Amino acid sequence: MAYDAHLHLDGYPEARRESLLAEAFAAGVAGVVAVSMDASSCAVNRAWASRHPGRVMPAYGHHPEQSALNEAALDALCAWIRARDAVGEPFAIGEVGLPYYTRTEAEERGEAFDEAPYVRQLDRFAALAAELDRPIALHAVYEDADKALDILARRGVRRAHFHWFKGSPATVARLIAEGYYVSVTPDVAYEQEIRTLASVVPLDRLMAETDGPWPFEGPYAGRETHPAMTADVAAEIARLRGLTTEAVGRILDANARAFYGFE
Repeated sequence: MAYDAHLHLDGYPEARRESLLAEAFAAGVAGVVAVSMDASSCAVNRAWASRHPGRVMPAYGHHPEQSALNEAALDALCAWIRARDAVGEPFAIGEVGLPYYTRTEAEERGEAFDEAPYVRQLDRFAALAAELDRPIALHAVYEDADKALDILARRGVRRAHFHWFKGSPATVARLIAEGYYVSVTPDVAYEQEIRTLASVVPLDRLMAETDGPWPFEGPYAGRETHPAMTADVAAEIARLRGLTTEAVGRILDANARAFYGFE
């Protein structure tokens, strides 16, 4: 049994989503975490979770690599999420975080970039995750990860998952010390930075993800990103660590199941 700990289900063509899940489940994928881009994405993922209870775990939020929400829209989204909590629906908070790529690209062009609205937005989502005691899925890499860790600490967030993480050894150590999790994508097969990360993070703090439909290179060039690729992630981590694929797969899957509360 495998889990894809970070998937943009609504990023696939609408006509492809049901068959994608059917293929994944038939291939041994036990569940997927369907992260959201915005309010409309949240509604779509909620609908898919209701169709596949226990197998599609929705995560609600606003992706940071786009314009930050204004206060009214952020208030409305947080109220909508609280309403889901009030009736006991299973969900996580995500995908939320900080706009590393948008910010650095603007700075490379010599443009001013105001990060403050994004910091305020992440702070609100972190506070909500702590208030509702829900796991939070984060897009926060390199120096932005340290900013995110400061926010999580200030808000008392217990369960945090840094997806497709990249960062310094010091940041990795800090993240591990806080008891947070990291997930690895199929690029562990060919990207040295990710291979190093997958070799040093304790196995009990790792998960496998695809971030589909994001496309990969190397052996995956030209192929559709599929939740079943999480099996390849487990196999590559096993090779890096000199362990069996079965042993690593069991640990990664138990981590995802426990962290996200899959039934």
